[in-house]
Amino acid sequence: MDTLNAQIRELRKVSGLSQTTFAEKFEIPTSTLQDWEHNRRTPPIYVVGMIDKILSTEKAAKQVSGNSILNKAKSAKDNDEFYTTYETIENEVAHYIAEFKGKTVLCNCDDPFESSFSKYFIKNFNTLGLKGLICTSYCASRVLGTDSNLVDMKGEPLSNDNGYVMVLSKVSESINPSSTDAEVHEFLQSQNSVRKLVGDGDFRSDECIEYLKLADVVVTNPPFSLFRELISLVTEYEKQFLVIGNQNAITYKEIFPLIQENKAWIGYQFGDMAFRVPADAEPRETRFWIDSTGQKWRSLGNAMWLTNMDMNRRHERLELTKYYDAELYPRYDEYDAIEVSKVANIPMDYKGIMGVPITFLNKYNPEQFDIIGEANHGSDNSFDLFKPTINGKLKFKRILIRNKLATGVEING
Repeated sequence: MDTLNAQIRELRKVSGLSQTTFAEKFEIPTSTLQDWEHNRRTPPIYVVGMIDKILSTEKAAKQVSGNSILNKAKSAKDNDEFYTTYETIENEVAHYIAEFKGKTVLCNCDDPFESSFSKYFIKNFNTLGLKGLICTSYCASRVLGTDSNLVDMKGEPLSNDNGYVMVLSKVSESINPSSTDAEVHEFLQSQNSVRKLVGDGDFRSDECIEYLKLADVVVTNPPFSLFRELISLVTEYEKQFLVIGNQNAITYKEIFPLIQENKAWIGYQFGDMAFRVPADAEPRETRFWIDSTGQKWRSLGNAMWLTNMDMNRRHERLELTKYYDAELYPRYDEYDAIEVSKVANIPMDYKGIMGVPITFLNKYNPEQFDIIGEANHGSDNSFDLFKPTINGKLKFKRILIRNKLATGVEING
């Protein structure tokens, strides 16, 4: 019988996907998948079984429909519909309160009535001292539902045939952080502040870009498949942003240079996050549950906030307690840098280049460290410098750093 490692290699081969795409599809860190395929670690038997079941189901659906494009679209749709909780937003925004005063916030992937982003910024509009709030929603969103009582500014029932937009320049003092969702709903209806868009509400459309131009800060949870496009757009228009994404995006060619050049950084929440998913979302064996109200949930272990809004933690020095020892810190085969397997093991006295785990970015202080690049696949990206192998064995993807404050004499030659 094949080993679990051989089975995972075969499943990926049959899928026709690259390691990166396969890892993203099944929400597995790419480095973990690489370890499985190279026999450095053994995948859990339930993970192999789950992946086999999903791929078999997709293959059967493809044979029945004869339309692989539609099947891929359905899969992408299921993977993209993650709705952020109010508490997740509240806990993150709490670290940037001063950054919002006098600014217009745009939530450009968010239903004005149902999105937690919309609810949070309406309830906290006056507390934050906002100048304005704009929410735009994509027409295919399944959050709105079929509530026939929802109408736009012209009194026309809202539907999913068009995108729609909410624009607020003030919120009643009666609405505050302790207000109920019902009170917010009643306020919105009384303001007639929601109207249909001409188009579908795609944040990349010319119509929605005009709203982007009016905003100072973009705060949202975009479809994960469009994360890099949203970040590219908001940086093109030089907007501040606070956006949820997948940690795999850190090494994307559109994202990593922003981090390296200190134009973007990791927010406070980095790791497990729970999300509401649509009623027709397919159950999963792990990280899936249904609460007492019937709401379906999924959690991701590799979620993150990405931002360019300043925060206190970014200026806190990482306390280092280890000293360099050549026997404890091996060098890579293809590059003059040392391997540091844990952030806690970064030596305080080493002046040369070090490869550290991606989780380092959650502790990164640009006044203490320089980011040199990454060691991932040794691709044609100028910042992906080499494959992180030691004695021929591939390690996890690494962020390459140099300690600006090191006092030792060991320097890369």
